[in-house]
Amino acid sequence: MDPATVIGIVAAFSLMGFAIVQGGEVQSFLNLPAILIVLGGTFGACLIHHPLHKVLGIFSIVKKAFVAHTESYAERVGDLARLAEVARREGLLALGGKVDQISDTFFRRSMQMAIDGIDPAEIAGVMGREIAVTGERHRLGADIFSTMGTFAPAMGMIGTLIGLVNMLHALDNPANIGPAMAVALLSTLYGALLSNLIFFPLAGKLRYRSWRETMLREMTLEGVLSVSEGDHPSVLEQKLLAFVHPQDEPGARPATPRKARRRGRQPGAKAG
Repeated sequence: MDPATVIGIVAAFSLMGFAIVQGGEVQSFLNLPAILIVLGGTFGACLIHHPLHKVLGIFSIVKKAFVAHTESYAERVGDLARLAEVARREGLLALGGKVDQISDTFFRRSMQMAIDGIDPAEIAGVMGREIAVTGERHRLGADIFSTMGTFAPAMGMIGTLIGLVNMLHALDNPANIGPAMAVALLSTLYGALLSNLIFFPLAGKLRYRSWRETMLREMTLEGVLSVSEGDHPSVLEQKLLAFVHPQDEPGARPATPRKARRRGRQPGAKAG
């Protein structure tokens, strides 16, 4: 579980809830018509903008924002260096038993291709395309939340206009002015809250998750190519340390290598 995401959501809504309670009644801020206008309008607009299966898939995507990465860049460098040491001492075929113990699917597949004797350039091409496609898929998930964050305030404004129109029609009946005004004001409030506390923050967190996974895979692929070519473990470490922050902070952006080896694009180049 990523504590930053949970703490951020709990802190934001708790503090706003506390302010609401101090200034009035919570029920005054609950309005079903306003909720239906904002949520229904946002979801409907998102369905028009994106395919149905992609929108419905956000429920499986959003969990990535709450899952913290457990493996750091430095740990991956250490794993690759140990594999390189065994490969230099006993040959690539000696890595067969160790590859089965690798939990990361991308790492395991890349290493298996190297053990099978596939040309490094071919490995780079196949796995590089997988990095690009995965990045694009993750980018689409973040774009859906960005789309919802864009539409939510607009739906809130539409709700405000609807409430104002209803209020004008109810000028001769003072009892109906209050509910119409509540719809007008709360629609804008709901749209702003959803956009700035849910949709845009989740889109940003998903983009970070995608970027970090792309960088880790780029580094892994660079290391696998180095292992397949028989590089010394210390040389491999020096090549990959460019990806690692000096203090090995998982949330810090590591440097990007100056050039890729045997590939037509830069490591860490934007994949989505």
